[in-house]
Amino acid sequence: MQQQKIGQAWLNSHFPKGIFIIAAAATLLPVVQPPVALLLGIALAQTMGNPFAAITPRITHWLLQLSVVGLGFGMNIYSAGKAGKEGFILTIASIAGTLLTGLLLGRLLKIDKKTSHLISCGTAICGGSAIAAIAPVVKAGEKQISVALGIIFLLNAAALFIFPAVGHLLNLSQQQFGLWSAIAIHDTSSVVGAAGKYGDEALQIATTVKLSRALWIIPIAFISALVFKSEKSRIKIPWFIGIFIVALLLNTWVPAVQQISPLLVKSAKTGLSLTLFLIGANLTRQSLQGIGWQPLLQGIVLWCMISAGALAAICLLG
Repeated sequence: MQQQKIGQAWLNSHFPKGIFIIAAAATLLPVVQPPVALLLGIALAQTMGNPFAAITPRITHWLLQLSVVGLGFGMNIYSAGKAGKEGFILTIASIAGTLLTGLLLGRLLKIDKKTSHLISCGTAICGGSAIAAIAPVVKAGEKQISVALGIIFLLNAAALFIFPAVGHLLNLSQQQFGLWSAIAIHDTSSVVGAAGKYGDEALQIATTVKLSRALWIIPIAFISALVFKSEKSRIKIPWFIGIFIVALLLNTWVPAVQQISPLLVKSAKTGLSLTLFLIGANLTRQSLQGIGWQPLLQGIVLWCMISAGALAAICLLG
């Protein structure tokens, strides 16, 4: 009887971990697309939880950055510069509009000031990366950070499926969809996943515009420090964007790099599938509990506003 109890305890401890590892490995197969990987992660999170919850956020963080750098080897500096220039005005307008609207919504819905600011920054700039950078600047607590991240990641998961469907429905061009997804989808992972599903040109435009948008973390962090009177806080600069630019330059001017760039890009897309699986796996019941309807409503309203506004502007500009 004692041995049976020990065996059952071992099984209960190791079975979820085994299933999780097998599912993660499956996302590395070419047949598993990023949206499927995300759904698989969410399904496991909701049924058996995440047995590696202590380490998956850090793995996700590094894996996403490496994947984005790998995608840089599939682009050249000229097309990237053009894409960044086209999205510059929309980026400024959308960031300013989202932050101001978020401030008003936060006060109207009586949301904690720091939680509201994190949700607004995550929506305006680059999702979880912006929240991770701004949180120590405003000295946000663990609860405030988890609420903001839960909302952003939940809406990111929806965007990965909604945006390509809307893009095809409206017959958006590759250029239009790439620009739209970069502005309106929060996190880089879902931007790359949605744009990659739409087409290679959309992927290149979306990645470039999104990363140039991520640089706005720096001025927004300084402004946040002034508003929240925390000027001594350290600001995290997204260093991987610099490496992405180096990858662009190498792929543009070094023939030897151009020969291996297809392999690097393929590896990056595979890494992205695993990244989205891990993001989905972090959306456990526990992480979604206690979000509250007011912060969730703020996140949804801001997301709808930036999505509709950016889409209208892009369609008007042709």
